[in-house]
Amino acid sequence: MMILFTLCLCLWLEALVSTARGLDFRYHNTVEVEQYLKAINKNYSSLTHLHSIGKSVEGRDLWVLILGKYPTEHKIGIPEFKYVGNMHGNEVVGRVLLLHLIEFLTQGYLSDPLVTRILNSTRIHILPSMNPDGFEASTRDCMYSEGRFNKHGVDLNRNFPDAFEKDEEEKREAEVRAVMDWLSSEPFVLSANLHGGAVVASYPYDNSNGGGELQRGSSVSPDNDVFVHLAKTYSLNHTHMHKGNNCYESKDFKEGITNGFYWYPLSGGMQDYNYVWGQCLEITLELSCCKYPSESELPGLWAVNKPALLAYMQQVHLGVKGQVLDSAGAPVQNALVEVEGRRNLCPFRTDRNGEYYRLLLPGNYTVKVTAPGQEPVMKTLSVPYGPDSFSALMHNFVLQRSSSSSTSISSSSIPDVTHPTESCTSMVRNPAGSHSANLLGPGLMPSLALTLCRLLL
Repeated sequence: MMILFTLCLCLWLEALVSTARGLDFRYHNTVEVEQYLKAINKNYSSLTHLHSIGKSVEGRDLWVLILGKYPTEHKIGIPEFKYVGNMHGNEVVGRVLLLHLIEFLTQGYLSDPLVTRILNSTRIHILPSMNPDGFEASTRDCMYSEGRFNKHGVDLNRNFPDAFEKDEEEKREAEVRAVMDWLSSEPFVLSANLHGGAVVASYPYDNSNGGGELQRGSSVSPDNDVFVHLAKTYSLNHTHMHKGNNCYESKDFKEGITNGFYWYPLSGGMQDYNYVWGQCLEITLELSCCKYPSESELPGLWAVNKPALLAYMQQVHLGVKGQVLDSAGAPVQNALVEVEGRRNLCPFRTDRNGEYYRLLLPGNYTVKVTAPGQEPVMKTLSVPYGPDSFSALMHNFVLQRSSSSSTSISSSSIPDVTHPTESCTSMVRNPAGSHSANLLGPGLMPSLALTLCRLLL
């Protein structure tokens, strides 16, 4: 019994030493991923924060690692960014890439100038696996492995509320509810979710009801110019995504990008939900022809995606940001911040800090801010290219109390929209201070303990 205990201890310590040496290019199971994230959090405690946003159907934690200069809480003026991997359990490349991105960012802080500027100016959230149950059930087949769905047999990327279809109170899966709650807890600005089975960057909308958004086979959003730019940023910084047809029998994607609906209509998708209800611009990244490629391909996949992952994060600094304040300097929550000419299905609103973020390409834009009991304010802003300086244009709006105490936002202040089937009432955003998590980490010097272990065996 003592020998068995010692053997188990040694195997555990071996895993810790492996983590210290560097992350292997292989598929780590859910337990190993959890151990790795906890070790990273312990070793880089001032730079990272680890918490679970919920549990899968089978009770596995959905771990999110936050990285940045202020990892434990939102800071006014610092945008929130996220990457989500492994939404489909058998599409595994994103899961691997996000773990290696974590390693690259933590090791490069204060030594790599680009990494340092990204982490000093951005709060980055990484969810390596949204569907750990599916991953554990998956089989290693290039395209036809099992494990796509969650434990209930549901495709998580068809389970979110949809702005273009009537929703008959569809049951939300545990993993989807966790992500929806996560979106309401942080003022996310930009996101990408990582998939496999093709090599292309896809952007909203994924769905349409045949209204004015449907144009020449694409479902075009009010921020289409920004989405095209975001997709091209990833594609052009990827070694070969921008070349188009990268997979056998794949559709030829010009410049390596596609409108989601133009590729194929998709109801209940996560990227449309992020954009319409979360005020977070999200694209979908298809990163490998094989959904479950051999481990020998993983180093190459990391090499071709690393520059694109970094360049895309930088785009969180596009456009304009700031606060909406009343005449006394207090933040105004739920003020509408609308850009002339962009008729969003759900108008963008300020969060509990009165903050707003609006991703925009360089140019001149007229921004209108309205709030109940306040006089509307309009301002034309000249927006530079923020990613170069790692900061969007900063502009605060100050509202004056209306002379009529009964004044409220009139219908004319809200642009005509194609009305979604669910209320556009903004989610209650509660930028968190500190997420509680039961963090466990190695309490021994692993190399010394491992040496002793080997002497005992």
